[in-house]
Amino acid sequence: MALEKPQDNQLQFLIIPLMSPGHYIPTIDMAKLLAQHGVKVTIVTTPVNALRFGSILDQAVQSGLPICFLEFPLPSTEFGLPEGCESLDDLPNLGLAKELFLAQSSLQQQVEQYIENSEPKPSCILSGTFLQWPAETAKKFQIPRIIFDGMNCFTQMINHVLYLTKVYESVGESESFVLPGLPDRIELTRSQLSFAFNSSGSKEVKEFHEKVRVSESEAYGVIINSFQELEQGYSDEYQKIKEDKVWCVGPLSLCHKDVSEKALRGNKPSINKNECLKWLDSKDNASVIYACLGSISRMEPDQLVELALALESSNRPFIWVVRAGHKTPKIEKWIEEDGFEERTRDRGLLIRGWAPQLLVLSHPAIGGFLTHCGWNSTLEGVCAGVPMVTWPQFQEQFYNEKLVVQVLRIGVSVGAQSVVHWGEEEKSGVQIKSEELRKAIEMVMEEGKEGEERRKRAKELGKMAHKAVEEGGSSHQNMRRLIEDIRNQSSTRNSS
Repeated sequence: MALEKPQDNQLQFLIIPLMSPGHYIPTIDMAKLLAQHGVKVTIVTTPVNALRFGSILDQAVQSGLPICFLEFPLPSTEFGLPEGCESLDDLPNLGLAKELFLAQSSLQQQVEQYIENSEPKPSCILSGTFLQWPAETAKKFQIPRIIFDGMNCFTQMINHVLYLTKVYESVGESESFVLPGLPDRIELTRSQLSFAFNSSGSKEVKEFHEKVRVSESEAYGVIINSFQELEQGYSDEYQKIKEDKVWCVGPLSLCHKDVSEKALRGNKPSINKNECLKWLDSKDNASVIYACLGSISRMEPDQLVELALALESSNRPFIWVVRAGHKTPKIEKWIEEDGFEERTRDRGLLIRGWAPQLLVLSHPAIGGFLTHCGWNSTLEGVCAGVPMVTWPQFQEQFYNEKLVVQVLRIGVSVGAQSVVHWGEEEKSGVQIKSEELRKAIEMVMEEGKEGEERRKRAKELGKMAHKAVEEGGSSHQNMRRLIEDIRNQSSTRNSS
């Protein structure tokens, strides 16, 4: 899109993302879109994250967009974290998430000092739900705060119903129940609920989520990385609850148009983009299954072995992203000793670390996406028009699976039954056997009537996603509506 010229009273947005790739990546996408609409954007960050995500930001700045990082050192070791640990995916154990949140909250005073010295003051603060201190800062300076994190309207409505009805309290862990008042009949079990509602969660976790709930209810509004046409009934209902202060402005990932932008999005890829594209170019259209289970998944090596065996027994070309981490040596040892990589060399590509996911998914060779159902990945699959194999792990991922499999009907579940609690991954063991995984892969990739209809629906949704962000599309209009709303708020404050 053409850049809009900044007005004399240029709006300034301050974004405070949760320190996790799943939050930083859409934050930078959002900053880019806001800047294209003439808004000046400042993103609060730390040295490691600035280095990690700086390349895509630098590219945006070089194109003339008014975006910058506001960098503060993070006192990791003071909060019991390893030196340089500044992101959820860097934690040796996800049970340390609380310490990371506390470390980030220590930046509050420095952020407030920045606002104090700024002239003019920021017009708006965007922050994630799990960060509560930005709410205090926004109140102190009388700046509107808008929630911006990784959930869709479908998930927001499920959370709303769960809080309102407490319907889950009268059932056992594995007993299914219907969520009342939703546009579709959605059934869940208690063991599939996010940590806020799951009885396995600690009292401390539940108290934290209650504070999050209160903080969210006090926010000026909510920005959603989705588009209205994808979840029409749910976005309409959520709008009513939030009194029209909901803006569906996604898919944000579609702000990246060319190959180099797609390759740079997120962390530095662990594979050269040309090497990756060459491999994909050698495969038939819609023949490759792409398996990636997210940036903070801590799946046990024995479970990863089952995934590897499923990919092998599928007899289909595949790309498997093996996440770097403290368990990597165990799975690497198996890969080497078992001979898996050698046996599958002609049709399998292993990417160790970070994959250029947008680049991969947008290639015509991809026929299916095996995903953990994190919302960023799920929406990227929708944009690519690719059907999905769903394997949720925790938080709202089981809700996203329901949206993909049941509402949109573009996915097949592997049959996961319960969330894996952070810090307790080793207790989970092998939950899904290779044969179950292979069957789900086969159903998504099959050429029968059911598979063909699933692919057709996925492609139609992909086209709708692209139309939503074009000039005049629903998300493009919502972005303008958001900016106009904040401009009116800013004018009112300045005149009072």
